[in-house]
Amino acid sequence: MTPRSRLRSRSRSLRRLPLNTAAAVVFVLAVFPVYWMVLTAFRPTRDIQSETPGFLPVSVTLEHFGKAVAADGFWTFWRNSLLVTAGCVLLALVVALAAAFAVARMRWRGRRGFILMVFLAQVAPWEALLIPMYVIARDADLLDRLATLSLIYFMITLPFTVVTLRSFLAAVPAELEEAAQVDGCTRAVAFRRVTLPLLAPGLLATSLFGFITAWNEFAFANMLVIKNQDDRTLPVWLSSFSNVFGTDWGATMAASTLFALPVLVLFLVLQGRVSAGMTGGAVKG
Repeated sequence: MTPRSRLRSRSRSLRRLPLNTAAAVVFVLAVFPVYWMVLTAFRPTRDIQSETPGFLPVSVTLEHFGKAVAADGFWTFWRNSLLVTAGCVLLALVVALAAAFAVARMRWRGRRGFILMVFLAQVAPWEALLIPMYVIARDADLLDRLATLSLIYFMITLPFTVVTLRSFLAAVPAELEEAAQVDGCTRAVAFRRVTLPLLAPGLLATSLFGFITAWNEFAFANMLVIKNQDDRTLPVWLSSFSNVFGTDWGATMAASTLFALPVLVLFLVLQGRVSAGMTGGAVKG
């Protein structure tokens, strides 16, 4: 390496130093709460209540996880969250796939206005709908029902799903479906056999987005499922978990770790395809 090349490399490193430092600070701030949660979940109670907390595990115990799993209603609330999340994701995929096909493959009056409304719905803050949704659910006698939560989460995730799948459909040449139709396939069969397999990255990306949104959502679940405690979801149960165990922060952190585990595992399994899907949905169309 010549002296000029070394000078350029050193200058480039100095220019990147502030950005690298900022990235490291953001990484630490984002990861440290998760690390502290998991660390507390595995710590014995005496270490948690120590006046001088340590940042590295000295001893490990699974006692707190046993308390969390044995808590009243844990598996019931886990089942509720899974049912609500699965219903939201499946419904959003079916409706969004049909809407994306109509927008990407068909020409009809009002198409541009429809796309604009979908984009506006995507950027609108869903927290602004808390009070209107509560009033609608109350007047329609839909309070304290898990199906209501699935419909609301479906409404929240639908715009993103439509936009992403539309971008993927627009990137698939329509000539592939036309060639399949020439060979004797109907339009529905051509779409199912030719186009649908090519949409796998987009379907996985939108499914993961819907899963994370519905699994972690707290505001609507806390507001709409109030009276019947058996119909509450895991986030609502976690908000009152410390009241059940008093000051047992180990059990609380263990329950939080178990709550975050499905999302983490699902993301790690689908990471490659999800990254391709998110990138494709952002730049294609």
